[in-house]
Amino acid sequence: MKKTIYILATIVLTACASPKKISATKNDKGNLVGIATKTDFEQEPYASEWFNDYYGYYETDKQTVAELKPYLKNVTIKGFMGTWCGDSQREIPNFYKILDEVNYNYNNLELVTVDRKKKAQGLEKGYNIKRVPTFIFYKDGKEIGRFVEHTVNGNSLEHDMLQIVSEKGYKHAYQK
Repeated sequence: MKKTIYILATIVLTACASPKKISATKNDKGNLVGIATKTDFEQEPYASEWFNDYYGYYETDKQTVAELKPYLKNVTIKGFMGTWCGDSQREIPNFYKILDEVNYNYNNLELVTVDRKKKAQGLEKGYNIKRVPTFIFYKDGKEIGRFVEHTVNGNSLEHDMLQIVSEKGYKHAYQK
């Protein structure tokens, strides 16, 4: 009887355990690798080197942000960036500023920091990450589009995001 209870308890505990997330840690080159949050970038050295300045200086297009807000309610985002990458250093603070302005639920965002080879302890597998930053947008578990490295046609990040989540046929900078 004790053995049966032990086995059942083990099965229940194992089944209820959530998968362990790989929190971002600095690699031997000093770059974050793993799952990061906005709080990670608000810490040194990222805060003073790039995050706070870009976040503070970026002026969003308020009208586009207002249009974007309802679309983001049902969208999850998986992002990939490199703390070593100039494009990521520019776009990540702007991305967070936009998400803050729409009161985005950060539980629906997972941001993976990668090394220079675009690797992150296996977290990058299956996502075809060639350039960073890459933001992949999902609705009902299905990819509806992705932003890759920089805006297209001189648009703002929030404009490109709106084109993706409103499903208006957005093509990222490297898509034909």
